[in-house]
Amino acid sequence: MTNYVLSDATRAKFKKISTASIATALFKRGLRNQFIQGVVPVAAKADTMVGQAFTLRYIVAREDRNPITVFRNADHPQRLAIETCPAGHVLVMDSRKDARAATAGSILITRLALRGAAGVVTDGGFRDAAGIGALDMPAYYARPSAPTNLTLHEAIDINVPISCGDVAVFPGDVLVGDRDGVMVIPAHLAEELADECAAMESFEDFVLEQVKAGETVIGLYPLTKDEHSENYEMWRQTHGR
Repeated sequence: MTNYVLSDATRAKFKKISTASIATALFKRGLRNQFIQGVVPVAAKADTMVGQAFTLRYIVAREDRNPITVFRNADHPQRLAIETCPAGHVLVMDSRKDARAATAGSILITRLALRGAAGVVTDGGFRDAAGIGALDMPAYYARPSAPTNLTLHEAIDINVPISCGDVAVFPGDVLVGDRDGVMVIPAHLAEELADECAAMESFEDFVLEQVKAGETVIGLYPLTKDEHSENYEMWRQTHGR
């Protein structure tokens, strides 16, 4: 478990950074598999999801261990995860990429949102997806799913390393989610990536403006011509970037 604590300043930087820029920065460092596969926003949000990971791991349910009465247990891991995920964190669920049964529903996710979580991600399904999508808190899933998690999943571990959508997620990793999906940033790289990606976003805004004005991408993206470098520096000064 990491000792890293995401600062408000770094969180604010990531709020303005796309998952695409993060993917490129991680690729430069040899990390190719940090985009959670197979998950989409339950509903598109204007605000980017940023927070450190708090994890919940499911295993295959065994019938003698998972009658519906287990929900009466005060220490049921699914309920505990909802009630102990710290404010500002993202609850990330390892549902084994199995959306045939839901990993949570709107009542639990509403409680999570009201407790101040930054978001929720599962590589499985949600029941009552419309209610979850109506929340201000960002949520990501594979698809809607009505059956209770007990039919296929047993919540077994809280805040341990997990796999979510074929990505290793460690407690404290930084998750950034936009309309494209969710990137997982190893905690020890968060600060340097925030600064690097902020610069990348600035340059790409400049490039997009140039392309819309009719400029060719050759020599511009990637930047290989001096004239574009000079134009970019003038653009930065003009726009305060």
